[in-house]
Amino acid sequence: MKPSLSTLLSINGGYVDTAGFLALHGLFTAHVTGNFVTLGATLALGTSGAVAKLLALPVFCVVVILARLLGGDLSRRNLPTLQIVLTLKFFLLVLAAFFAMRFGPFADGDGWQATVTGMTLIAAMAIQTTAHRIHLGSTPPTTMMTGTTTQIMIDIADLLRGAKPEEKVATKARLGRMGAAVGGFALGCAVAATLFLLVGMACFLLPPVLALAGILMHAANSAKPA
Repeated sequence: MKPSLSTLLSINGGYVDTAGFLALHGLFTAHVTGNFVTLGATLALGTSGAVAKLLALPVFCVVVILARLLGGDLSRRNLPTLQIVLTLKFFLLVLAAFFAMRFGPFADGDGWQATVTGMTLIAAMAIQTTAHRIHLGSTPPTTMMTGTTTQIMIDIADLLRGAKPEEKVATKARLGRMGAAVGGFALGCAVAATLFLLVGMACFLLPPVLALAGILMHAANSAKPA
């Protein structure tokens, strides 16, 4: 069975977050609020990467605002908003891959090369998060799994205690969607870690490929008759 666009985005979200964390001295590029924790660890342990971790949330917020404004303008012009926004994310991931392979490995997490690479990845994931929230809001998040995992456990508990037949159908359907999101994210994490160990900075070549696959999938689905 082919993965849905949302699942493909989850795989890419887990992949980018893990590859960025490994290559950029503990920088979370998708789950950006996690950088509050790693920033504290960086300051306490005296390791590098504090600058990027400080910039992560502001950059993410600014890009979300810009993506929302761009999407609104595209919608008013009756243009294919989601496809254009996903294409912008694709180009950012291509740029990040170029930076990573040109300047990496990054010995200093506070160097401008590592910081620019990290912010480019964060911008790409901010666009993905915004696009998902606006256009795929009925599906589970693709970059943050804590809430989704919590709901999965709640649904499992409800099934174990004996839900009503009509509730079971809805609960099992939700479990399927959420399980695909968490499983896809975990798969992306595992593949990123493996390829980072095997090929180093070249691992950043895969996210643009996954992004392009998402664009083609969306285009194919949009072309289908209603």
